[in-house]
Amino acid sequence: MTLDEAIADLLATTPAFAVGDAEIRGVSYRVFTNAPPHARALLQASRQAQGDGAADYLVHEDERWSYDAFCHQINILCHVLQKRFGVGKGDPVAIAMRNAPEFLILMMASASIGAVAVLLNAWWTREELDYALRDSKARLVFADAPRAARIAPLSDALGLTLVGVRDGEAVCDLRYSALRDAVSGAVDWPDVAIDTDDDFAVIYSSGTTGHPKGVVLTHRGAMNAVHTWLLQGAAAQRINPPEPGTPALRPAGLVVTPLFHVTATHPLFLLSLPAGAKLVLMPRWDPEAAARIIEREKITRFLGVPTQSADLMEAAHRLNLSLDSLDYLGAGGAKRPAAQVAELARSFPRAQIATGWGMTETNANGIGMAGADYVARPGAVGRLYPPVQELRILGDDGHEVPVGETGEITVKSPCNMRCYLNKPEATDEVLKDGWLRTGDIGCIDADGYVTILDRKKNIIIRGGENVACLDVEGALHRHPAVAEACAFSVPDRRFGEVVGAGIQLRPGHAVTAQQLREFLALHIARFKIPDHVWLQAEPLPRGATDKIDRRVLRRSCLATLEIGDDTV
Repeated sequence: MTLDEAIADLLATTPAFAVGDAEIRGVSYRVFTNAPPHARALLQASRQAQGDGAADYLVHEDERWSYDAFCHQINILCHVLQKRFGVGKGDPVAIAMRNAPEFLILMMASASIGAVAVLLNAWWTREELDYALRDSKARLVFADAPRAARIAPLSDALGLTLVGVRDGEAVCDLRYSALRDAVSGAVDWPDVAIDTDDDFAVIYSSGTTGHPKGVVLTHRGAMNAVHTWLLQGAAAQRINPPEPGTPALRPAGLVVTPLFHVTATHPLFLLSLPAGAKLVLMPRWDPEAAARIIEREKITRFLGVPTQSADLMEAAHRLNLSLDSLDYLGAGGAKRPAAQVAELARSFPRAQIATGWGMTETNANGIGMAGADYVARPGAVGRLYPPVQELRILGDDGHEVPVGETGEITVKSPCNMRCYLNKPEATDEVLKDGWLRTGDIGCIDADGYVTILDRKKNIIIRGGENVACLDVEGALHRHPAVAEACAFSVPDRRFGEVVGAGIQLRPGHAVTAQQLREFLALHIARFKIPDHVWLQAEPLPRGATDKIDRRVLRRSCLATLEIGDDTV
């Protein structure tokens, strides 16, 4: 049975995956008609999958929570938000902290009373937090100590109520634990009416240029994304059923990316609920600690940025751990270097090495593939996840281009954002008649496999020739001395722009810029080879979602051109 056949069979025979049409904000979409209508309903419906509430659900360092205990805490916080702070439908509630159970509890408590969780980037400066709090109009903020210290000076000017969580309790007048413990006895689920198209959360984009954009996501969008991934998982089991007599491990996911990003909140946390999976939180990335957690907790699902997969592989080798519980090793947030795919497959032979593409603007839903398909096509990102999404590749004129030709990836689904908060012009630029122009440049082949070539803004035009930064980076990653690479444009009097690249070298390796150019000449066209190369031992600068910050790297590298030094 092929994947397409398995999905078609499930759609025809499984009521949970029934699909119909719905009008959303004046546009007709395909939707899962039996998906939970909102996040509170998802929590309630998932109890059976979670051992009727008794299953060991959430693990954070030395803390363990059953599913019922987790939901009980959510209901307590619903009560606190409503009764103590007067939070009502549509009100924003800001969360600013590193990964911790309270992050998830507050996010789902807000959603369960019809409020809107505003997930603030924990790496932001005070200035950036100030902007987002003004933009979202959130006046109730839950924060840990580092974030509370940055936000406290803003309290008077913005009229904030700041609640300390965990180490934040020592620096805030209001303490999360005291508010929680003041609620005693049984607490029922709230009975606030929530429409499936009400706002669920605001998650800010990484903001690589100008101020970040608040992406407004709805309950229906999130629930349809979750159902899409559930369908993919059910189809995979049809294709590769467990061997008879082999006890299956309980699904278990490890959260290694920040919870203010959809990679963690959606295909890990929200999906874990109906999938009956255990969820383990890491407060910060540590590859050796992650390897030990995977062994101890029998983690089956790992999803992080590509560098984390590489870090994990190296840590497992150092610690002599097989990590054979893993059956899924995925990458999101950035494209994994093609050379890494086969290496991961050799290191983790029991795991499906996977890749995916999605955006905050799509509730992380999008494109993906795993296993043999990915090993055979390491440069692609996969096929569009059915059945509620549509995809077009559009040229500059707004018309669909033929198969195999390059254009902007454009998607339509109920998972797409409602809007950019307070930015109608920016919304109109990317969202029209339900279709979201993603800003990613790519192509699709006759079998439906999509290859992303670059971000629209990351095309270098060298004397009229377009150079995709990812193309250059992919070739650089093939060199054994290169740990990370990032390409960018460098102003040039003759060509307008030429290619530059910042490179982190692997420990113990040495290479010159000229040696790299000679190596690249074997793999990419001459006009794509960087004219300027900067080599360093330190990691390249990273942005809000742990992607390399191309803008910051480019600025620091160009500053050195005054002395004409292109190597370190």
